[in-house]
Amino acid sequence: MLPTHDTDDVPRCSATGCRAPASVDLNWRNPKLHDQTRVKHWLACDEHADHLADYLGVRGFLLAREPFRGTADS
Repeated sequence: MLPTHDTDDVPRCSATGCRAPASVDLNWRNPKLHDQTRVKHWLACDEHADHLADYLGVRGFLLAREPFRGTADS
């Protein structure tokens, strides 16, 4: 299951201090720490998606940017 930042089971944006529901799934890995099979996820709201994607992209970590379709259990 993807992480949430609240107790209400609504996946939230990963940006610091943001409590908005997630609408974007940013798939990433740090190639210095993770092998090819490891994919991590940051969830983002529409307001923070570009900023978080840019942060990961500049570092060469961003693998994919996809619409968030709910939890991994759905």
